[in-house]
Amino acid sequence: MTSNPADLTAADYLDAAREMAATGRPYLAHLLADTAAEQTADPAVAQTIRAQYPEPTHRED
Repeated sequence: MTSNPADLTAADYLDAAREMAATGRPYLAHLLADTAAEQTADPAVAQTIRAQYPEPTHRED
């Protein structure tokens, strides 16, 4: 992976989203996946990405 955020691809963001989800960080996974979806030209693929990483609704007070 590159250290320049401008060089990151949708695949890079999806890899990071998977890692965050696997380590119990669903909100970060959601944010990274949303960025990947924004970089995806195909709206159907973007929708699938967003569906796989929905915004967590559970808040701990």
